[in-house]
Amino acid sequence: MTRRDAREQAFVLIFEKSFNKDDSIDDIIKNATEGRNIEVDPFAFQLASGWMSHVDEIDEQIEKHSTKWKMNRISRVALSILRLSIYELLFSKEVPDRVAINEAVELAKKFGTDEDSSFVNGVLGAVMRSKPANKTEND
Repeated sequence: MTRRDAREQAFVLIFEKSFNKDDSIDDIIKNATEGRNIEVDPFAFQLASGWMSHVDEIDEQIEKHSTKWKMNRISRVALSILRLSIYELLFSKEVPDRVAINEAVELAKKFGTDEDSSFVNGVLGAVMRSKPANKTEND
């Protein structure tokens, strides 16, 4: 499985979590593997579980940088993509920032509305510009 495919799988897990707030990410994965006969990629698991470990910090970033939009007004697709990508921007050193943003925009084009890709790009660009200097992609 490619990184892009694993990222898409992580997006789906995070998206499913938005409908099943009481389930852990492990429960979501268990249901996905049993119900749909899929095997969760280790990178997808790392992204989805990493997001869960930092959900409050990530949601604060979304609220801070999605100007004029309340969290409850953001589509579940865009919100799930933002959560995944902000995790990559702030907490994962495996992927350069610009790659994480590009992948997020591609997910938004594939799964979201016409407006989602530009919204996601704008929010992620603001998050990237606000990162502390010691958390740049060159670290």
